[in-house]
Order: sequence, then C-alpha cells, then structure tokens
Amino acid sequence: MKKVDREDRKITYKKSKFVPRFILLVSAVLVLALLTIFAYKIIHRHFYNTSSISLLYEKWNIYDYESVYKISGNILEKKPLQNTARTFRGYSAFFLAVSQNDNTSAQSYLDEAINNMRIALLNCKAKTLGQLQYMLGKAYFYKDSMSSYYYYADLAVKYLKKSIDNNYKSNDISEYLGLSYAALGDTQNSIASFTEALLVRESDTLLLAIAEQYYKAGTGSAAKQYLNRVIDISQNEDIITRSHVLLGNIYLNENNYADSEKEFNTILEKNENSADAHYGLGVLYEKQENLVKARSEWRKCLRIQVNHPGAIQKMAESK
Repeated sequence: MKKVDREDRKITYKKSKFVPRFILLVSAVLVLALLTIFAYKIIHRHFYNTSSISLLYEKWNIYDYESVYKISGNILEKKPLQNTARTFRGYSAFFLAVSQNDNTSAQSYLDEAINNMRIALLNCKAKTLGQLQYMLGKAYFYKDSMSSYYYYADLAVKYLKKSIDNNYKSNDISEYLGLSYAALGDTQNSIASFTEALLVRESDTLLLAIAEQYYKAGTGSAAKQYLNRVIDISQNEDIITRSHVLLGNIYLNENNYADSEKEFNTILEKNENSADAHYGLGVLYEKQENLVKARSEWRKCLRIQVNHPGAIQKMAESK
C-alpha cells in the first residue's frame, strides 16, 4: 500500500512540473517567432531601401524598361533628388516612347524622358554626363521626327555634340547628327556626319540619306554613286524605289531623258501605283514638250496620291 502511494506521488509531482515547463516552452517559441518576424521586417525594409537602385540596374540589364520606369517612379516619390533614379526614369521613358505605335503616347513618354534627363543633368556625376547628353540628343531627334515641324533638330545637334565633347562614344552618333543636320537644311554638315557614319558601318538607309544630301547640294554625280550602291545591296523595296526615283530626277536635271525614263519605268514595272514615278514621267514629257502625255501622268499620280504637291502644282500651271 505504501508503495502505491509513493508511485502516485511521483506521478503527481511529474505532472505538476510538466505544465509550467510546457507553458514556458510555448512562451519561448512565441517570443522567438515574434522576434523573428520583427527582425525580418526590419531587415526586409532595410534591404528594400538599399537595393532599389540595384534592382533598377538588374531590370535595366535585362531590358525590362517597363519595370525600370515603375521602380524609378516609386523611388522618386520618396526621394525626388535621387539622381540615379531620375536618370533611369528618363532612359526608360525614352525606350518606351520609341516602342509605341500610338504617336500621342510616344510624345508623352518623350516629353517625360526629356524632362527627367534635363533634371538629371543638373546634378549628375562626370562619368555619366556624356551618356546623358547622348540620350537627351536622341530624345530630341525622335521628338523632332514625330513633330509636324522641325522644332527640335537643333537641340538634338546641341546635345549630341556635347556628348562627343565629353568623350562619349556610340556608333550611331554620327548618323543621328547627319539626320538632324538634314532636318535643319544644313547640307554640308549633314554630308560630313553621314560620311563619318559610313566609316563605322554601311547600310542602305545611310547610303540613301547621304545620296539625298548630295542631290540637295547639287552634286548629282556623287549622289549617283551612292544610289547605285543602294540598289546593289538593298533588300528593301521602298528604299530601292526611292533610289530609282532620285536617279530619275538626277538624269532629268542632266537632260539625260533616256536614262531618266528607264529609271521611272523600272519602278512602274514592279509597282504601277508609284505616284512619284508617274510624276517624274510627267516632268520628263513636259521637258520634251509633250503636255498631253505629261498631264496624263500627273492625273495618274493624283489618282494614287490626291495630295501630291508636285502634281497639283503642275496641273495648275498647265491649264
């Protein structure tokens, strides 16, 4: 009997010690969990704040411009003077602009790109100055090309030249300069820039652009060399057509009617709906004093392109 009592007392004693130990263990686990959550929040907040710029670079390096645009915007809401975020906001807005199909959206992104990059220029580091000027010059070039009038080409030239002065190098600077000078009607500087661009790479668009500038400068012989090269290498029918049209016009100016007619007919053999080819033939027949055939070609031109300025003027003059 005494033995049983002793066993009961042992069991009771063990139970009495188990409960507080269990409560203590549970409390310790809860405290540890709360501390872990608290520490995680602090570490996460700290990590997020210090890695946002790193995240920008990460997204930039994989060309995720939409994410760069959003992240940089979030940073600038809290830190408007954060220059790296301001720069990335401008860069990403530019690339989003050139990817738009809608001109209104593209203009909106370009305006934001230009605004952010101009602000970033005020407080940028010397090592990023040239790149910022280069990107700003390109933004103004696209702004100019999307506008009805050439209001921004001079700013494109200004910042592209500044980028060169600050030793920034990019293979397309000379080409953008050439196109911007062309928009300004500065033929000589356009030719010089295009010629420099040809040293970097040769393309049908570049060769056609420099030929057009030589034509405007009245140097048809030089233009013909580039146009023949375009026709030899290009796979783009629109570029080939434009090259034949320009060749036809050059031969017209040289009073070489046979070769001029050949160029225009070469176009019409492939595409009978070329307004410029019909217009060119009309001018050719006009020079040969055959106004009946000339007016016939101009009418064909206007049926294809009702607002063709040359044909409209010719029809008005020949009444």
